[in-house]
Amino acid sequence: RMEYSCWREGGNSEIDEGFYSRQLYVLGHEAMRRMGAANVLIAGLKGLGVEIAKNVILSGVKAVTVQDEGSAVWSDLSSQFYLRECHLGQNRASCSLQQLSSLNPHVEVSAHTGPLDEELLLRFQIVVLTDSSLDDQKRFGQLCHSHGIKLIVADTKGLCGQLFCDFGEKFEVLERDGEMPASLMIERITKENPGRVIWTDDQKHGFSDGSKVVFSDVQGMTELNSIGPVEIKVCDKYSFSICDTSSFSEYERGGVVTEVKQPFQLDFKPLSEALHDRKLLILNDHGKISRHNTLHLAFQALHDFSMTSRDGFHSPSLPMASQTDADSLLEMVRELNTVAEVEQLDEAAVRLLSCTARGDLAPINAFFGGLAAQEVIKACSRKFTPLQQWMYFDALECLPEDKDRLAECSTDTRYDGQTAVFGASFQKRLGNQKYFLVGAGAIGCELLKNFALIGLGAGEEGHITVTDMDYIERSNLNRQFLFRSPDIGNPKSEVAAKAVCQMNPQMKITSHQNRVDAASEALYDYSFFKGLDGVAAALDNVEARVYLDSRCVLHQKPMLEGGTLGSKGHTLVVVPHLTEPYGPAKSSSSNAIPLCTLKNFPHRIEHTLQWARDQFEGLFKQTPENVNCFLRDPGFVERTLSHGDVEAMETLEAVWRGLQDMEAGGQRPKSWEDCVSWARCKWETLYNNDIRQLLHCFPPDEVTSNGLPFWSGSKRCPHPLTFDPKNSTHVGYVMAAAKLYGQTYGIKGTRDNGSIEQILEKVQTPPFNPKSSVKIHLTDQEMEEERQKESGDAAQLEELKGKLSSLKNSAQMHPIDFEKDDDTNFHMDFIVAASNLRAENYDIPAADRHQSKRIAGRIIPAIATTTAAVAGLMCLELFKLVQGHKKIESYRTSYLNLAVQYFVLSQPSRPPDFQVSSAFIQPHSASAEKTQRGDRGLIHEPLSCLEHVRPMLDSPQCLDKLSELKATLGRQKKKGLFLGSDI
Repeated sequence: RMEYSCWREGGNSEIDEGFYSRQLYVLGHEAMRRMGAANVLIAGLKGLGVEIAKNVILSGVKAVTVQDEGSAVWSDLSSQFYLRECHLGQNRASCSLQQLSSLNPHVEVSAHTGPLDEELLLRFQIVVLTDSSLDDQKRFGQLCHSHGIKLIVADTKGLCGQLFCDFGEKFEVLERDGEMPASLMIERITKENPGRVIWTDDQKHGFSDGSKVVFSDVQGMTELNSIGPVEIKVCDKYSFSICDTSSFSEYERGGVVTEVKQPFQLDFKPLSEALHDRKLLILNDHGKISRHNTLHLAFQALHDFSMTSRDGFHSPSLPMASQTDADSLLEMVRELNTVAEVEQLDEAAVRLLSCTARGDLAPINAFFGGLAAQEVIKACSRKFTPLQQWMYFDALECLPEDKDRLAECSTDTRYDGQTAVFGASFQKRLGNQKYFLVGAGAIGCELLKNFALIGLGAGEEGHITVTDMDYIERSNLNRQFLFRSPDIGNPKSEVAAKAVCQMNPQMKITSHQNRVDAASEALYDYSFFKGLDGVAAALDNVEARVYLDSRCVLHQKPMLEGGTLGSKGHTLVVVPHLTEPYGPAKSSSSNAIPLCTLKNFPHRIEHTLQWARDQFEGLFKQTPENVNCFLRDPGFVERTLSHGDVEAMETLEAVWRGLQDMEAGGQRPKSWEDCVSWARCKWETLYNNDIRQLLHCFPPDEVTSNGLPFWSGSKRCPHPLTFDPKNSTHVGYVMAAAKLYGQTYGIKGTRDNGSIEQILEKVQTPPFNPKSSVKIHLTDQEMEEERQKESGDAAQLEELKGKLSSLKNSAQMHPIDFEKDDDTNFHMDFIVAASNLRAENYDIPAADRHQSKRIAGRIIPAIATTTAAVAGLMCLELFKLVQGHKKIESYRTSYLNLAVQYFVLSQPSRPPDFQVSSAFIQPHSASAEKTQRGDRGLIHEPLSCLEHVRPMLDSPQCLDKLSELKATLGRQKKKGLFLGSDI
């Protein structure tokens, strides 16, 4: 027995927010702290084991030990991405240790090359068994259950896999699904038994019967603010009932109701008992409802088969791809079913499992590696709902549509685990594929790893092109596993390409740093797409997906697409002429925050954070950019005037203030003291003066024309703030605003709060009196209508133009691009302070820096487990594309949520049909109709038709057809049959 250990850094009591940034938005700080105390054993380090180990190490547990007694063989190289040909004959665990330990500097990683025994297992809180015998699963399962050790069993055989969990008795789940607690603005609360809570009709609730809620900021019926969680019963989509409110005070206005997440307990049975009490998670996969019960018996039969069938070295042996072995396995399943009594066995699935069980496929291991690692995270964090207790999955539809054909096995190649399923001829076809991967981030890294393992583009005629315009940042390292700390600052596509070439030196891959959009069409043109077999999209936004999809449709190339959002993921395969495309972007206008809400009536922290972002962009980017455009572009003023007098006045006044010195009435600073003075005055304007003006127009006791309180429902009555130099948020705003303002003018400041306080003592804020002439709009429509009616003062505009002409020789400013991940640049300091001060104005609960960064920075929560699972499913669809599957029933669109073990795999939709207008082809006259009958008829208004299909015609392959069409139209015109005057 030998043990090896790698340890990079001591202790992980403090969470490294820079490293775990995106994962923290999935799990949260408390869950990650619990994970930081967990010791995990992963037994078996073939393809599945290394996938689980990779994901668990990236997640940030305390320590991981990988155990394997076996030596690397050729078939391991088809899915074990840390083994090389030079490792053949050496221990798998020790060969993989260095690479695994480099994934996360906060996790201790060690290797155990001896056998599993009781002494070893008792050192861990979580044990994962892979590639294990059923006897070991039962024996160690009983040990773990009796000692409170969480057990996860994972296994894959060819295109099938199983997963089992036993977390013991009374396992407490602290949070069911990880969703944000539902929260709503209250419109009204009735005084009756039971009381009824009604909320504004523009909000959808996420409540259900039995949910518990708490109340805050309720005025009038204040008793609700002090009582504990109240159980509710949903009445309709806009109301629910609560406790008896008949003795409470009358409800006046306001209030927020927020869901309280409730913990719950689950009981698990040990594997030996659960084996005969099948709590199966049935995947909602097309036509497979009964298959998973059969697979439960078939996996047991495989264990029996391997013990009764030995290879030349007297080791347990799986079935060969033969009819004889398939018959034997099926007979074993039938025997087991005499006890299990499954109503309908899927005997065809058993035969296919028998013929493919020797396979070891990277995509299947990636999928189960993501799922199993997520269960490890649940076990040690107690967040999300664990699997109870069995799960089966298969992708047997990946096999050739002529299922009678058996694989032709090869020996002693790195693809042996794959040819055992698909055969050597398919492997050659895979190697000669030419694919275009767009995106080398989290999903892109996983796809490239899978491409290298399966040999996509690794043949003589094959090639992979990968493009990504981004550069590696530290926050990428937690889930983009091909990157390491020394790679920070380098192009993602370049580093990723080099990494996978080390996994498989046969890979032929070219890396680009280009954005795929209209600007790069000269590079990614018809000739480029013509040479491709397919495209894989690993993108992080809808607009980019839509554009890439349109290019694939134009050039009739298949596209694989996948995405993640925390524990949720989806995959889509687009097959020309068979499945529907990704399609145009859905309008997001319904999710946009109305401008009037941002400007005057915020009621959620998301509103104040968006307002703070707008402040940042306007003050530190847009105005400096406009100033620079004015200084270098002689036509800037005239171009601005063409946008309308009102908008021109706003823009040109901001430019003038940015250029004119403060002594002359402008806002251009000359010193750090000027910057602090500007920031203090800006604070006074935003958090005191503007609020006083709003309350002057709409006093707290204002009522509507219907006699209802104006400040009710989603309109929260604000209050002005008074600057306090001892308040850290107040001073923090001034510090951040002054630093950023000074940066736009090239002025350096100090970080010393004492110095700031001394400057603030000398600042005099201008007096302010609310004006009755100011009009505040209640809706965006009202604002736009008023704006269209307004006209600027021509004389004032001419005067402003004259003032600006004298400032043409001023120094340029330095616009600032918002960067959320640099904690030293004061960007997030400004956003957090600006947002929370406005939240204080409106009595909205403040958000901490971490939550503010997610919302204001529009960060997409991400975790390595979901990424791995999605990439695995995408590559299963790739197998089908390469084989040329023609049946739509063979393909899958998938939706998954690993937090709650939710999976939907369904048949893709067919492409939509469309019909050219009947007016497009019609006879000219009765005689013409007679002569044209049985022919194509006359083309009416051909130009409108050409415009309709214009995108399909902008490629060289259509030139011949276009020439033929023109000639046909010309001949018809000569015969007097064509109605149009232009061809």
